Amino acid sequence: MQGVFSILAAAGPAVPTRSLFEMLIAGGPVMIPIMLASFLMLLIVFERFISLRRRRVVPRLFIERFLLQLREGALDRSEALERCEDESSHIARVFAAGIRKWGKSAVEVEQAVLDEGERIANVLRRYLRVLNGVSTVSPLLGLLGTVWGMIQAFNVIANSPAMGRSEMLAGGISVALITTATGLLVAIPALIFYLYFVGRVDGLIMEIDHYGQELVSLVSYEGLEDRKNTRVTIARRKAA
Repeated sequence: MQGVFSILAAAGPAVPTRSLFEMLIAGGPVMIPIMLASFLMLLIVFERFISLRRRRVVPRLFIERFLLQLREGALDRSEALERCEDESSHIARVFAAGIRKWGKSAVEVEQAVLDEGERIANVLRRYLRVLNGVSTVSPLLGLLGTVWGMIQAFNVIANSPAMGRSEMLAGGISVALITTATGLLVAIPALIFYLYFVGRVDGLIMEIDHYGQELVSLVSYEGLEDRKNTRVTIARRKAA
């Protein structure tokens, strides 16, 4: 035991440490917008995780049942529109836009689906620019805080009677670098979440476009005529 104490004594005085709160305070006023940016990032990430759930955007069960009933002719225009209006998912709005053009040409139905799909895409991309902005601005704020802190540190050293003391310079620099580190700690997760959500939105938009095109082939004039002719042909073959 005595040997342990002798080793600790030989190692010199303990290195002073700071709590997280003390480090944030030492970072200066630039830490305030960085902390606000981190809080905004957390809010957006939480909201996007909820809003971009598959069940809320493209519920597989509703889509499969709805398209199957349209293929089998189990739904007319009013019934199909009612089903879409009762469903709260985003793709139901796209389907409803196409159903309202029931029996029109494929070009008209497709245009209605594309227009509504574009509006849904804007809804899905909501707040992603803000998230990208946080990832861009946070390190710049951190750099600003560091430059400002370095200026203050050199001014203090220049006006100090103890010129040439390296520990004063090192202490000032360590305080100044707190803002840069904090800015990066906010910017890196923000950029990762931004890229993740962009990829998720792109995948959901591709699914909506795929199912929208399938709806066009079912409710357009051309699609209805093709299915009608197919049913007539099948009935004649059975009669023969």
